[in-house]
Amino acid sequence: MLSRLHITNYALIDDVDVAFGPGMNVITGETGAGKSIMLGALSLILGARADSRAVSHKDAKSVIEATFKAADVDSARRFCEANDIDWDDSECILRRELTPTGRSRTFINDTPVTVGQLRELAMMLVDIHSQHQNLLLADPAFQLSVIDNMAGNAARLDEYSRRYKVLRDAMRKLRSLRENLRKGRDDEEFTRYQYEQLDALKLVKGEQAELEQRRDVLVHAQEISSALDGALSDLDTDDDSVTSRVSAAIRYLSMVADRLPDGDDLVGRLESVKIEVEDIVETLGDVAASLDADPRELGEIEERLSAIYSMQSRHHVDTVEELIALRETLGQRLDSIQNGDEEVAAAEKEARRAMALVKEAAAALTRSRKEAADRLAADLREAAAPLGMKNLQCEIRVSPADISHTGADNVEFLFAFNKNQPLMPVAKTASGGEISRLMLSLKSLIASHMQLPSIIFDEIDTGVSGDVACRMGEMMSGISSNIQVITITHLPQVAAKGVSHYKVYKEDDATATHTHIVRLDEEARVSELSLMLSGSATDEKSRQAAISLLNNRL
Repeated sequence: MLSRLHITNYALIDDVDVAFGPGMNVITGETGAGKSIMLGALSLILGARADSRAVSHKDAKSVIEATFKAADVDSARRFCEANDIDWDDSECILRRELTPTGRSRTFINDTPVTVGQLRELAMMLVDIHSQHQNLLLADPAFQLSVIDNMAGNAARLDEYSRRYKVLRDAMRKLRSLRENLRKGRDDEEFTRYQYEQLDALKLVKGEQAELEQRRDVLVHAQEISSALDGALSDLDTDDDSVTSRVSAAIRYLSMVADRLPDGDDLVGRLESVKIEVEDIVETLGDVAASLDADPRELGEIEERLSAIYSMQSRHHVDTVEELIALRETLGQRLDSIQNGDEEVAAAEKEARRAMALVKEAAAALTRSRKEAADRLAADLREAAAPLGMKNLQCEIRVSPADISHTGADNVEFLFAFNKNQPLMPVAKTASGGEISRLMLSLKSLIASHMQLPSIIFDEIDTGVSGDVACRMGEMMSGISSNIQVITITHLPQVAAKGVSHYKVYKEDDATATHTHIVRLDEEARVSELSLMLSGSATDEKSRQAAISLLNNRL
């Protein structure tokens, strides 16, 4: 339940700190006293859009903090654990801060969170029913949610949503395959032409670099040959060559190696030099021999490179490896076109299977909704009768609809408030007072199914008076036996039913008007109810009537 609400620097509120208790809490006050301001502040906890104009003092931030006792709200605990938010079984604190510049910060148990996360958790803790929400009674989506709530369809909806997602993914895959197949077949001839051209080249990774290097050698063959001849001559073929000199040095040094420090080591090093030089000579010889290749080789290389360059230019790539990758892609595309019918057929089979499972889950929802609709219609007639609607007729129709994320049903609430009146949608037949009573009756029926610790009614009793108002108060009191109820009301008959009574009032000082809230003791309640009854807190008759209301509240 909502145990504490603390508001600072918000509109006409400088600092309000109010503690709420279990059962039915009532809030009263004159029109314009600031009841709606408090509700507006609390709505920020539920993710309402922040308005910097509500920050009264521009040198300080506005803070709205709501403390809930939520130890038994498993969904809230699981939400916090899933989002790495600290959880305390004793209390859950939701806070929103507004700066004069319009920035907003949100916290759950002092952990910074997004507005979306704050809203999601708050909706697990409290339901605010304001006057404008009476219009929801005519909303098909709201009507459907009520039926699902009464039917206990949470698990069925979860299973349906899972299957619907599978169907949606399967249909998306099928559409993609069909579109790709259509486009592929439109381009098949050109794709095949491109593939065959690339395949005919028989490209090999790394060949371009090798060919370019070989071409460079052949183009400069004469120059290279002269250089090689000179190098070979100096290294090995001349009597004064490097190999001859090294060999001579080895002979001389070997004669005195045993008499020299490290002589053997020096001889070994020279022998290594000789071996290395001989290896170089052999390599240079091989290179020289390769220059004597078929003179047609250069032409063949140029022709091959020209074909590669042309293909690269055509496809706007720079390497053979990219051409090979393109060839593979085109090949895969042709395979897909070739096997497209089989892939589409498999996807169609998958989509049909998914659709069958969705229809199965939708049928289960439909059955439970129809059963719940019949029960709810009967229960609603019974619940509304004490509120002056003894002639109420109600029918809740569940009719087939196209498959959607909510199932395959349309739900429509139809009412008639008088005898011999045809059933019609609520927007076409009900007055404001009748809609208020219907919504309260509906809330009383679904309260036990809502699995919420708190519900707030904002002047839901608008448009009623007398005995009906008393009955509405009794109904709210009945709801409060299951969950905490906080109701804002102008009716003394309703206010008298509260376990706790709070008054919102305004005070003026030299510079501004300020809103305050105070919990009333029994004597103050008598005065407040007397004021609500007659406009006078001291009129004896109205005070006796107020006492009578309080004595009859149970």
